[in-house]
Amino acid sequence: MKDRRSVAELTLEELEEVLRVRRREERIKRMGKKLDARDPLGDGRPEDEVPSPSYARRPVNAGSPSAERRYSAIIKPRHSPRHFTIRWKWVRDQTLLFVEVLALVGFFLVIGQLMLMVQGINEESRAAQAVPTPTATPLISVAVLPGGHTPPDAQGYSEPAAIPAHLQSLVSAVTPLPVPTPGPDQAQRIVIASIGVDAPVVEGDDWESLKKGAAHHIGSANPGERGNCVISAHNDIYGEIFRDLPEVQVGQDIEIYTQSQVYRYVVQQTRIIEPTEVGVMSATSSPVLTLISCYPYGVDTHRIVVIATLKR
Repeated sequence: MKDRRSVAELTLEELEEVLRVRRREERIKRMGKKLDARDPLGDGRPEDEVPSPSYARRPVNAGSPSAERRYSAIIKPRHSPRHFTIRWKWVRDQTLLFVEVLALVGFFLVIGQLMLMVQGINEESRAAQAVPTPTATPLISVAVLPGGHTPPDAQGYSEPAAIPAHLQSLVSAVTPLPVPTPGPDQAQRIVIASIGVDAPVVEGDDWESLKKGAAHHIGSANPGERGNCVISAHNDIYGEIFRDLPEVQVGQDIEIYTQSQVYRYVVQQTRIIEPTEVGVMSATSSPVLTLISCYPYGVDTHRIVVIATLKR
């Protein structure tokens, strides 16, 4: 009984078998051979045992022994060698793809690690090459001008003026410079003829040094040198050396003696300032003499400053 199914209803294996039979018949025709009535396919089987195309001969009972025998020649096993070959190729392709992806991920990981390493080296190099931030250091190692003291009492007693509370931390942070070894360039004597001053000059302007005479501020320039030579003295105690300093006029001379030479300075200006205006002690680019004392006489709440330049 012929199979009446359409081509669309055939399975893939049945279509492949039909195609194989058709191609064999066409090939035999082209070679000019005639089919033997007893052996149409050349495989030794009679014509009645030759399986016809599956679409033309589907048995009524597909589960009968004859049906199984007739289909055995055209229906391929479910797990054919071709099926296993296809699965193996798929597994191989998937494995190769996984290996390629893994290699690509590893490549990017290596590149990222190298970039992080280079970045770390650069950061270490920048830290090593960075210019250190300079520490702000005061130009002047004092918080208030030297020579300050309380007004003398009836017995003439006085004591150093108290440091303002907001400046005490600065005073404690300043390390006093050591007294330099006496040398020929140090000031030894000061003469201001216009107000009758002729007094010795000692190194250091602390409380004890100011008892001995006029005091040269340690760290300031020596007489005649480029820079600011700062000398201070009391006005109402311990000899009252600078009592008449407010009477000095612009243009008058001040003489500073060293062991080997006399330096003459010309007064340029006088100022009345607060005790905390220590800027008058700053270094200068030219030879300058700065004289400092308390003001006014007997009250000592301010400072009088006389500034003079070296006379050539």
